[in-house]
Amino acid sequence: MLNWDDPLKTKPTKVEPNQAANTIEPAVQKMIDELEQGSIERNTLQPVRADDKRVVNGIADINQLAPFRYPWAWNYFLNANKNHWTPLDINMSQDVQDYHHKLNDNERHVYENVLSYLTTSDILAMRNVGLAVMEKMSAPELQIYQARQVYEEALHTWTYQHCIETIGLDQSEIYNRYRVVPEIYGKIKIANHRLNSVLRTDIDLRNKDDLQEFLMSYIFFAAVFEGCWFFNGFSPIFSLQRRGLMKGTAEQLQYIMRDEVMHCGFGIRTIKQLMQEEGIRPDPQALNDMWQEAEAAEIAYANYILRQPILGYKAEEHIEQFRYIANRRAKQLGFEEPFPGAQCALPWLDEQSNIRKEKNFFETRVTEYQTGGGLNWG
Repeated sequence: MLNWDDPLKTKPTKVEPNQAANTIEPAVQKMIDELEQGSIERNTLQPVRADDKRVVNGIADINQLAPFRYPWAWNYFLNANKNHWTPLDINMSQDVQDYHHKLNDNERHVYENVLSYLTTSDILAMRNVGLAVMEKMSAPELQIYQARQVYEEALHTWTYQHCIETIGLDQSEIYNRYRVVPEIYGKIKIANHRLNSVLRTDIDLRNKDDLQEFLMSYIFFAAVFEGCWFFNGFSPIFSLQRRGLMKGTAEQLQYIMRDEVMHCGFGIRTIKQLMQEEGIRPDPQALNDMWQEAEAAEIAYANYILRQPILGYKAEEHIEQFRYIANRRAKQLGFEEPFPGAQCALPWLDEQSNIRKEKNFFETRVTEYQTGGGLNWG
């Protein structure tokens, strides 16, 4: 029997013969009797119809999964479970040597500040999905994938903590850096503002203005925060990996990037469904302001973490890649490109989320492992 005071301990329970089988609670017995007598209607609710489901403001039972209105959302959940991993699966021993004996001061500056930004960002992402987005969804198949997404954001936070602890960095200093470095804080401040705008207790998505505010917040989260800032944010570490440095950390980020690609794809598809069902579009000026604000924050951030170029990577490439990815996200949503003419500055970046290669099993975990090998990245 589970010990509720200490769930890790159990104690035997003595049950008299036939006790469980012969004991029925009086209230349960009363309901059985009433059903048999016909005094309780057996079918008091109408069956759920898939057509009654909506992204928000649906009228179907939120507790009933099927019939599906959005089978693609259920497939996202199934696919996400194929990419299951933990940071303990990956060998970090070489990273300790690399950080302390091979990286130069500029490379250590890049490594530390990327981790400092990510540690705070993924907790913010977890809160946004769980508090600002998921609870407003009115179809359970949407909520179930987002529940998995909340778990994955927590897993990512564990991963950064594992890297910081393994390398031997000052945890308090790294975690507090976003509070004292304006270029890191700027991105967090923007994200917090857009998250808090839809955390109001009085928000009503049947109100046109509130619905527009939610739409813009979700667009920012899916297309900018996860679709650009995260997608582009791992690239400085990947540039070290391409030179044979910090390979354990980079592999950790590859698994995270696989998750983030799915988060972004799910968010964009949900936003398009929301716009179609509600007959709304974002204000073009509000969209432009969002992209310009995000670009300004990314420029400041890139110029700080890459204040001196590292071999094979510089701030100008990071910024141009942000613009290029921003155009991609806008096109996926059916919007105009915010940065016409932006070029792909890091053609190798997409490989990091689609990588399929064999590794020495005793050196690190095989990237193309059994469950991950079943993922469809198309």
